[in-house]
Amino acid sequence: MSNLRGTVRLTGVAVRAMLVLTLVLGVGYTLAITGIGQLVLPWQANGSQVDAKDRPVGGWLGGSASAGSILLGQSFADAKGNALPQYFQPRPSAAGDGYDPRSSGGSNLGPNNPDLVKAVAERRAAIAAREHVAESAVPADAVTASGSGLDPQISPAYALLQVDRVAQARGLDPSAVRNLVESKMQTRDLGYLGEPRVNVVDLNLALDALGR
Repeated sequence: MSNLRGTVRLTGVAVRAMLVLTLVLGVGYTLAITGIGQLVLPWQANGSQVDAKDRPVGGWLGGSASAGSILLGQSFADAKGNALPQYFQPRPSAAGDGYDPRSSGGSNLGPNNPDLVKAVAERRAAIAAREHVAESAVPADAVTASGSGLDPQISPAYALLQVDRVAQARGLDPSAVRNLVESKMQTRDLGYLGEPRVNVVDLNLALDALGR
């Protein structure tokens, strides 16, 4: 009987401890962290969503908008996949049909894979024709996808390469568009982490504001 009482007592203690810890760590901690996030960093806590013309940005097909985040790249192309000339273009994406957050990932093709070599060559030729530059002037990030397939950023070189085409499509002074690009350039984090970059979503939002 004493062993049974001891077992029942220990079981009761374990059940109560589990309930208390579930409430404290599973409910209380979650509510506390969520509350702190909403108070201190509400924009980041809610997914770093961005807006265009009072609507969330995303799926920028023909200028329409649905939902988007500054942290996720997206396509600036029409329904047929043709690049919209009035917008800066992102790097290629291997996520699903392109920039699909449900299929994040790269192609995982090696640098000597014939399919990748062919795709890179085709992209380089297409971009050179679109921007009216020599193929040798096309940066590497313009023809290769990121590991996630959702990278929203491009190199300053690729952004500057697109200035003349965007300015012409919008009837803007190229110097004004170039100044906008330079104002959106981000340096290395802490001065040494990563590479200089330009967020295409943020840049295109600012571009729309400039052209209004």
